[in-house]
Amino acid sequence: MNHPAQMFTYDAWATQTLLKRIKELPSSLMHQEVNTSFPTIGRGFAHMFAVETIWYHVLTGMDMQQAMNQFMSLEQEMSGLGAEEFAAAFEALAHKVEDWLRTEPDLERSILLVNPYTGKRETRLSEILLHMVNHGTYHRGNISAMLRQLGHASTMTDYVLFWYQNPVDEAQVYSN
Repeated sequence: MNHPAQMFTYDAWATQTLLKRIKELPSSLMHQEVNTSFPTIGRGFAHMFAVETIWYHVLTGMDMQQAMNQFMSLEQEMSGLGAEEFAAAFEALAHKVEDWLRTEPDLERSILLVNPYTGKRETRLSEILLHMVNHGTYHRGNISAMLRQLGHASTMTDYVLFWYQNPVDEAQVYSN
Protein backbone atom coordinates (compact mmCIF):
# COMPACT_ATOMS: atom_id res chain seq x y z
CA MET A 1 0.00 0.00 0.00
CA ASN A 2 1.29 3.44 -0.87
CA HIS A 3 0.58 5.66 2.12
CA PRO A 4 1.41 9.05 0.54
CA ALA A 5 -0.96 8.25 -2.33
CA GLN A 6 -3.66 7.11 0.11
CA MET A 7 -3.20 10.32 2.09
CA PHE A 8 -3.63 12.33 -1.11
CA THR A 9 -6.86 10.43 -1.81
CA TYR A 10 -7.99 11.37 1.71
CA ASP A 11 -7.07 15.02 1.09
CA ALA A 12 -9.15 15.16 -2.10
CA TRP A 13 -12.07 13.46 -0.31
CA ALA A 14 -11.88 15.86 2.65
CA THR A 15 -11.89 18.96 0.44
CA GLN A 16 -14.87 17.66 -1.54
CA THR A 17 -16.67 16.75 1.72
CA LEU A 18 -16.23 20.28 3.06
CA LEU A 19 -17.33 21.81 -0.25
CA LYS A 20 -20.39 19.52 -0.27
CA ARG A 21 -21.36 20.94 3.14
CA ILE A 22 -20.87 24.50 1.91
CA LYS A 23 -23.08 23.81 -1.12
CA GLU A 24 -25.94 23.14 1.34
CA LEU A 25 -25.62 26.68 2.71
CA PRO A 26 -26.47 30.05 1.12
CA SER A 27 -24.13 30.76 -1.80
CA SER A 28 -23.36 34.22 -0.40
CA LEU A 29 -21.50 32.52 2.46
CA MET A 30 -18.43 31.98 0.25
CA HIS A 31 -17.85 35.72 0.03
CA GLN A 32 -19.06 36.92 3.41
CA GLU A 33 -16.32 38.79 5.29
CA VAL A 34 -14.85 37.10 8.36
CA ASN A 35 -12.15 38.45 10.67
CA THR A 36 -9.84 35.42 10.67
CA SER A 37 -7.03 33.80 8.66
CA PHE A 38 -8.67 34.59 5.30
CA PRO A 39 -11.10 37.43 4.63
CA THR A 40 -13.63 35.02 3.07
CA ILE A 41 -14.14 31.28 2.69
CA GLY A 42 -13.65 31.73 -1.06
CA ARG A 43 -10.21 33.24 -0.45
CA GLY A 44 -9.34 30.25 1.74
CA PHE A 45 -10.25 27.77 -0.99
CA ALA A 46 -8.49 29.91 -3.61
CA HIS A 47 -5.30 29.84 -1.52
CA MET A 48 -5.53 26.06 -1.08
CA PHE A 49 -6.04 25.55 -4.81
CA ALA A 50 -3.21 27.86 -5.88
CA VAL A 51 -0.73 26.25 -3.49
CA GLU A 52 -1.75 22.69 -4.42
CA THR A 53 -1.38 23.63 -8.09
CA ILE A 54 2.12 24.96 -7.45
CA TRP A 55 3.13 21.80 -5.59
CA TYR A 56 1.64 19.58 -8.32
CA HIS A 57 3.84 21.32 -10.86
CA VAL A 58 6.88 20.93 -8.61
CA LEU A 59 6.09 17.21 -8.32
CA THR A 60 5.96 16.94 -12.10
CA GLY A 61 9.35 18.60 -12.55
CA MET A 62 8.79 22.34 -12.69
CA ASP A 63 11.16 24.62 -10.77
CA MET A 64 9.39 25.95 -7.67
CA GLN A 65 10.02 29.62 -8.48
CA GLN A 66 8.69 29.11 -12.01
CA ALA A 67 5.60 27.32 -10.62
CA MET A 68 5.01 30.14 -8.16
CA ASN A 69 5.42 32.80 -10.85
CA GLN A 70 3.01 30.97 -13.13
CA PHE A 71 0.32 29.89 -10.68
CA MET A 72 0.28 32.19 -7.63
CA SER A 73 -2.10 34.51 -9.47
CA LEU A 74 -4.70 31.72 -9.26
CA GLU A 75 -5.35 32.74 -5.66
CA GLN A 76 -6.62 36.16 -6.71
CA GLU A 77 -8.30 34.92 -9.90
CA MET A 78 -10.30 32.20 -8.14
CA SER A 79 -11.30 34.04 -4.97
CA GLY A 80 -14.71 34.93 -6.40
CA LEU A 81 -15.70 31.38 -7.34
CA GLY A 82 -18.60 29.54 -5.76
CA ALA A 83 -18.56 26.12 -4.12
CA GLU A 84 -19.55 24.29 -7.33
CA GLU A 85 -16.69 25.85 -9.30
CA PHE A 86 -14.20 25.09 -6.53
CA ALA A 87 -15.41 21.49 -6.36
CA ALA A 88 -14.86 21.08 -10.10
CA ALA A 89 -11.42 22.74 -9.99
CA PHE A 90 -10.23 20.61 -7.06
CA GLU A 91 -11.58 17.48 -8.73
CA ALA A 92 -9.71 18.24 -11.96
CA LEU A 93 -6.49 18.87 -10.02
CA ALA A 94 -6.96 15.63 -8.04
CA HIS A 95 -7.26 13.72 -11.33
CA LYS A 96 -3.99 15.24 -12.52
CA VAL A 97 -2.23 14.22 -9.31
CA GLU A 98 -3.75 10.72 -9.49
CA ASP A 99 -2.55 10.37 -13.11
CA TRP A 100 0.92 11.47 -12.01
CA LEU A 101 0.86 8.94 -9.15
CA ARG A 102 0.10 6.15 -11.63
CA THR A 103 3.17 7.03 -13.70
CA GLU A 104 5.72 8.04 -11.03
CA PRO A 105 7.73 4.89 -10.28
CA ASP A 106 9.44 6.09 -7.12
CA LEU A 107 7.88 8.46 -4.61
CA GLU A 108 11.01 8.11 -2.47
CA ARG A 109 13.08 9.70 -5.23
CA SER A 110 14.69 12.95 -4.08
CA ILE A 111 14.79 16.21 -5.94
CA LEU A 112 16.61 19.41 -5.13
CA LEU A 113 13.85 21.72 -3.99
CA VAL A 114 14.78 25.38 -4.24
CA ASN A 115 12.18 27.12 -2.12
CA PRO A 116 12.45 30.91 -2.46
CA TYR A 117 11.31 31.32 1.16
CA THR A 118 13.43 28.71 2.90
CA GLY A 119 16.29 27.78 0.57
CA LYS A 120 17.56 24.56 -0.97
CA ARG A 121 16.79 21.09 0.33
CA GLU A 122 16.93 17.54 -0.98
CA THR A 123 13.28 16.51 -0.72
CA ARG A 124 11.54 13.22 -1.47
CA LEU A 125 8.49 13.38 -3.71
CA SER A 126 6.54 11.61 -0.94
CA GLU A 127 7.39 14.47 1.43
CA ILE A 128 5.98 17.01 -1.01
CA LEU A 129 2.81 14.97 -1.42
CA LEU A 130 2.41 14.70 2.35
CA HIS A 131 3.02 18.44 2.69
CA MET A 132 0.17 19.07 0.23
CA VAL A 133 -2.11 16.94 2.40
CA ASN A 134 -1.03 18.67 5.60
CA HIS A 135 -1.51 22.11 4.04
CA GLY A 136 -5.02 21.16 2.95
CA THR A 137 -5.89 19.83 6.39
CA TYR A 138 -4.68 23.02 8.05
CA HIS A 139 -6.74 25.27 5.80
CA ARG A 140 -9.86 23.09 5.90
CA GLY A 141 -9.65 23.66 9.66
CA ASN A 142 -9.48 27.41 9.06
CA ILE A 143 -12.52 27.21 6.79
CA SER A 144 -14.44 25.10 9.31
CA ALA A 145 -13.77 27.73 11.97
CA MET A 146 -14.92 30.43 9.55
CA LEU A 147 -18.18 28.56 9.00
CA ARG A 148 -18.78 28.47 12.75
CA GLN A 149 -18.02 32.20 13.05
CA LEU A 150 -20.65 32.79 10.38
CA GLY A 151 -23.18 30.77 12.38
CA HIS A 152 -23.06 27.46 10.49
CA ALA A 153 -21.89 24.01 11.49
CA SER A 154 -19.09 22.51 9.44
CA THR A 155 -18.72 18.82 8.71
CA MET A 156 -16.36 16.12 9.86
CA THR A 157 -13.40 15.55 7.56
CA ASP A 158 -11.22 13.52 9.91
CA TYR A 159 -9.03 10.83 8.42
CA VAL A 160 -10.74 8.18 10.57
CA LEU A 161 -14.11 9.01 8.93
CA PHE A 162 -12.45 8.63 5.54
CA TRP A 163 -11.39 5.09 6.55
CA TYR A 164 -14.96 4.04 7.17
CA GLN A 165 -16.58 5.86 4.27
CA ASN A 166 -13.91 4.73 1.80
CA PRO A 167 -12.57 1.30 2.75
CA VAL A 168 -9.18 0.82 1.15
CA ASP A 169 -8.85 -1.98 -1.34
CA GLU A 170 -5.11 -2.53 -1.42
CA ALA A 171 -5.31 -3.66 -5.03
CA GLN A 172 -6.72 -0.25 -5.98
CA VAL A 173 -4.21 1.85 -4.04
CA TYR A 174 -1.38 3.09 -6.20
CA SER A 175 1.28 0.44 -5.97
CA ASN A 176 4.37 2.63 -6.30
